[in-house]
Amino acid sequence: MNIPKPALLSCSLAQLLRGEVAALMTWTSDWRRSQVTRDMLLVLVGAGAFGAALGCWRDPLQAVFSAIKLPVIMLLTATGNALLNAMLAPLLGLQIKFRQSFLAILASFALAAAILGAFSPLAAFVIWSAPPLIEGANNSSTHAAILLLLVVVIAFAGITANVRLFQLLQSLAGRQDSAVRVLFAWLISNLFFGSQLSWVLRPFVGSPGLPVEFLRTEAFDGNFFEAVFHSAVRLFN
Repeated sequence: MNIPKPALLSCSLAQLLRGEVAALMTWTSDWRRSQVTRDMLLVLVGAGAFGAALGCWRDPLQAVFSAIKLPVIMLLTATGNALLNAMLAPLLGLQIKFRQSFLAILASFALAAAILGAFSPLAAFVIWSAPPLIEGANNSSTHAAILLLLVVVIAFAGITANVRLFQLLQSLAGRQDSAVRVLFAWLISNLFFGSQLSWVLRPFVGSPGLPVEFLRTEAFDGNFFEAVFHSAVRLFN
């Protein structure tokens, strides 16, 4: 019986979203162009939709820029994390090659992007309900809240996606304690790479006092954690 390709695709997506160990073991054991393409498309579409929803508050052009930059950050983070994990994993009790590490991490980012895509209508509704982001308006608290929304949703998607693949790590490592150590290494490296890349490639929401641009001229000034702290202070003061 020949199953149509769309049916096969929907089946594989369902297996990815459920985190089925047997399917993930098969996908990460060998390089398959169709599955890599599928994961990258999920990142482009899901993260792009979420980025566009946030960027449209400032300007339609900012929405386009954010829709491009957020998937780029996720793909660069996946590559950097795969390189780091290939070196750290053997020290943490998991013997894994770079190819398998990259495919597993790419699958986790595809799952995270699917979650972000699911959140994009909610983010768009929040943006639509917020006061207009115009110069001179007193909306610094709203701006801080939108920035924190971006951070919280992306963190939730990333953590959920990585935890969903915990059974895969456990099967590869053969021991739960090794899988836990590798999982925390994934989460910490994702936080480090992703946060700093997002800071360098800002803005995503934009500011009424600054022009709409793809990158800030002072891209390397400050850091991500400092910006999150100041946003929290503005929101709760």
